[in-house]
Amino acid sequence: MSLNDVTPPPSPPAPASPGRSVPLTWVVVGILVVAGAAIVGTAAILGRSSSSPGAVTVTDDLGRTVSSPYDPARVVVLGPSIMDDMYRLGLRNRVVGVDCYTPIGGGLSADYSSDQVALWTLSGSMCVQIGPSFDFESLLNATPQLVLASTIVSQSSVESISTTYHIPVVMLQPPTLSGVLVDLTLLGTIFGVAPAAAALNAQLSTELANASAIQQTLYSFPTVLVTYDTDLNGYWTFGPGTFGESLIELAGGANVNGANSTFPYPELSGEQVLVANPQYIIVGTGFGLNVSSYSGAPFWTHLGAVQNGNVTGMDSNWMTEPDPTMILQGLPAMIAILHPTT
Repeated sequence: MSLNDVTPPPSPPAPASPGRSVPLTWVVVGILVVAGAAIVGTAAILGRSSSSPGAVTVTDDLGRTVSSPYDPARVVVLGPSIMDDMYRLGLRNRVVGVDCYTPIGGGLSADYSSDQVALWTLSGSMCVQIGPSFDFESLLNATPQLVLASTIVSQSSVESISTTYHIPVVMLQPPTLSGVLVDLTLLGTIFGVAPAAAALNAQLSTELANASAIQQTLYSFPTVLVTYDTDLNGYWTFGPGTFGESLIELAGGANVNGANSTFPYPELSGEQVLVANPQYIIVGTGFGLNVSSYSGAPFWTHLGAVQNGNVTGMDSNWMTEPDPTMILQGLPAMIAILHPTT
């Protein structure tokens, strides 16, 4: 889970990907911002180079044109969502490094659950420290041919990796659930596993089609607050144009996201949530959080969803990582919560 990890800075926070229960500022500061706004587009494959057949040119999710080596053997992955992609495509053996924090910040467990660590056979020796500051030495020690990164990595760090150390960086941060399929196709091309990507995309497309069919039968969309972390100030949630809002809408929910928010991942105040009074509340669990962890949030006991027993916990990885797991597990779980009779 790689969203905001701790308390945001006192000045207006930069748009951030949602995160763990470690300090939020580390990830808030790390988000890629161009001209004051997060830039997230749609990845595309521009093709194999005729002059360099060992390279693939792609446009990543931030609109950057990147020349990547074809089928690289050593890859550093900076983002759990991308690690999910790599594992499901049978590319775990290419991964030589993953994102982590300092030991005081949780190390590997700050971004990866114990289940993920076991499933993906991750270890502390693979750590590339991204917070609270990027440790380039740990990256270079992994000797990667390619870095695949989400926007938990700062723009300045990406520029240093690319221009100072001459390691290509492909940014993968799909803005919608359908963007997950685009990124899998891109990875299938880079690593020469297009059939595996197509097979996985067929499975994901079926799940998305099922959700869309259910959505078409609904007469109303219940209001829902999906929050992956909380503090005494409010509730961290998904704003307009984010993959989280895409998840909520496809599950047949109306997102309570602070209509006036200019940030993709805002912290809604207790007053805002109280006024919105969502019919359902879905809270992120894991990484030290459970449903009871939210009981100290502002105006919690005054919310109708709390009083009516419509608060449900969901594995944070199912709601905060735009990857196949979000579609295969998070989406159907959210549909079951919001529309139990469908």
